[in-house]
Amino acid sequence: MARVNRMSVQKRLRERKKAEKAELKRAQRLEKPFDDMGGGGGNEVATRDDLAGYGLIEEEEEASGEAS
Repeated sequence: MARVNRMSVQKRLRERKKAEKAELKRAQRLEKPFDDMGGGGGNEVATRDDLAGYGLIEEEEEASGEAS
């Protein structure tokens, strides 16, 4: 019977360790500002130059310069 008792103690210790680890991760996640988390959510906005570089918009100077 002592063996069964020891196993349950070990199981409780494992469960407690897992719970403490999860609590630590939750606390660390709450301390981080939102921008440090991966996956976007940043406040950066693309400029017109950035959009033109990606080919998403056409340059206005070219269109207005040819209309003579």
